[in-house]
Formats: sequence, structure tokens, C-alpha cells
Amino acid sequence: MRLLVACAFFNLVAITSAADFPQFEAVTIDPEIGKVCYAVSPADVNGDGKCDIVAVSENRIQWYENPTWTKHVILENQTALDNVCLAAHDIDGDGKVDFAVGAGWTKIGTIQWITRTADPNAKWNVHFIGKELSLHRMSFADVLGKGRPQLVLSPLLKTDGAGVRFEALEIPANPQTDRWMPTILDESLNRMHAHTHFDWDQTAPLDSIVGAQEGVFLIQRNTQGQFTKTQLGSGTDGDKPELRGTGEVKVGRWDQSGKRFLATVEPMHGTQAVVYFPPADGTGLWKRHVLDDTLKQGHAAWTTDLDGDGRDEVVIGHREPGPGPVVGPGLYVYHNRGDVPTAWKKHVIDNGGCAVEDAFAADFNGDGRPDLVAGGRATHNVKLYLNRGK
Repeated sequence: MRLLVACAFFNLVAITSAADFPQFEAVTIDPEIGKVCYAVSPADVNGDGKCDIVAVSENRIQWYENPTWTKHVILENQTALDNVCLAAHDIDGDGKVDFAVGAGWTKIGTIQWITRTADPNAKWNVHFIGKELSLHRMSFADVLGKGRPQLVLSPLLKTDGAGVRFEALEIPANPQTDRWMPTILDESLNRMHAHTHFDWDQTAPLDSIVGAQEGVFLIQRNTQGQFTKTQLGSGTDGDKPELRGTGEVKVGRWDQSGKRFLATVEPMHGTQAVVYFPPADGTGLWKRHVLDDTLKQGHAAWTTDLDGDGRDEVVIGHREPGPGPVVGPGLYVYHNRGDVPTAWKKHVIDNGGCAVEDAFAADFNGDGRPDLVAGGRATHNVKLYLNRGK
């Protein structure tokens, strides 16, 4: 399926000698993006049907054109420091992708969207939406059942009230001038480091899964239009708030029957890669299993089927050297070797070459295999890892 805004020098990286797992080829897309690569994202920016790479630094938004990976800077010093997140969508309905951008997140928390000008070489125009202090992640998803995606925001820390304002902003008829009306999805959790979306109950609208200090939660809209919260995972335990709960969270496919699992980094900026499986009787918290406890500053999680066996692997990145036999920082894949939820093997994609702040998977060369992209914090770089198969 082709999506408008998001897409489904060479050194061979021998990540494993196992014949049943792919090898990856590392490509340095940008060796020096700025002080920090805060986020990376897939998008077909020029509308040619190929998935491009979009990256966010402290003061710029830039995209790399597939397949030459030519860099195009579309935003520079036009928002408050630091840019921290973005989300791709055709906001104004002109058939071309735009971006929502979160900036100045630690001091102001500005929300804006950017759209291109008639000159393809000029910087894009910035349109102000609003403010949300500590804004950390954003996405487009129809969580209100309107038939059109909303801009979903998750701040990192609460600013007033009991918890973080996890909210959805509706795109107005005139997004440049009209107010983007907010709907609060939840405001009871704190340290909400990440959120994702999934059709949990096979009915519209889309549901949300969040990682917070209190654990992993499913947030859904019921038939009366109210939002409910259900705890799925406990998160890790700790004697301080910053040592408890969950940071990154993604939903994975366990098999082709539709059974699912959760993949997390715990706690926020944590040391553990974790998976959760649903309880056998369908009630209570999901069963927690630690894949790896040798990370430091874990900051990226993704799930995708890298080897074509119908089951998702878990992709995890961390941004500082850890205490394990593979020091990192780096990017790893955890591959289940059978039908046992606790039987996983760790494959090293990158060890020390990227201090991973963010990562995602998409097919960049049209061969049907998901590739990986990571953006580095201390390493200041953007890297592509091409999936060369088994």
C-alpha cells in the first residue's frame, strides 16, 4: 500500500552467523546533522512514490531524497530551540505532505505546522498552532472517529493538574488561521515519554497506547464518546519516579492469527528492553519479560517483520554506552526463535556507530523487506541499515 506521507559508502554489518536472519548494510545518510538528531521519520516528500527520510535537529528540519540521499533543508532557525518532534500529513489538502513540528519543548512548547512555498529551494512557511509546555511526541491519527486524522500530542511532564495533557487537535477548515480545537484523551499520567496508535478492538476510531511513569496503558473512545484508560503493563519498579514505569512503547504482531505483544524500553531513558504478552485468561496485567537489561539511556523502539516469517521482531536503540558485553550505544534487533514468548536472540545492527535517539523501519528500495533508520544524539548522525535478506 502506498502512503502519501509515511512509507511502509557501504559497509557490510555481519550481525549474526545464523542463516535464518537477515544481514544489514549500513549507509551513513548524514555524518553531522547538528548538535542532536532528535527524531527521524519516513515520508514521501517529493511525491515520487519513494520513501524519503526526514530528520529533526535542534534548529532544522531536513529531508534526504531517495535514492541519492541528497539533503534538503526545509526549516532553519524558524522555531524556538529545540525542535523535538514532527509528524507528517497533508494538512491543507493540496495533495502534498506537510509536517507538524514541536519545538522549544523544555521552555515554551510551541506547536506549529510547516508547508512548502512555490520555490522548491526555499525554506518552508511556519504556521503557529499553539503551545504545550514539555511537548515531547506527536502523531496524526483519527482517535476521535471523525474520518480524518487529528494531531495527537503527548507532553513529557505534567504542568498543572494531576497529569500530562494527552490530547488530540482537530485540523480546522482553514488550518492557517482557524483554531485547532483540542480534545483531552487523558490527564492522569505523568512522565509520558511515548505514545503509539493501534486498531485494538477492530472498530473505529484508532486507539492509543502510552508509556508513562505508571506503566503501559490503553486509551480508547467508547460509544458514548468518552475516553477510558486500561492498564496493560506494570512497567519496571523503582524507588524513585524516574526509575519506574515505561518509556518507549510499540505494538508487535506475534503471529498471523492476530495475536499481539507489546515492546517497551523501561523505565524512561532506561536500561531494559521488555516485551509483554496478554494473560491466558484475558484478564489482569500482561505478562512481562525482560529481553535485555544492559542498555543505557534506551530511547527508541520499533516492531516489524524483518525476516518475512509473519512475526514481528523488536528493534531497540540506546544512546549511551552500557555495561553489557555489547557496549554500544547502538541499535539491536531481538528475534524470537520459535513459538515460546521468552525465547529471543539479540542481533547487533550497530555497536557504537550511532547513539540512537530515534529509529523506525520502512522499505526504501522496494524489495519488500523493511529497512531500518536511526538518528544519533551524541554521534550527531543519521544512518540507514538496508535489509539484504538471509
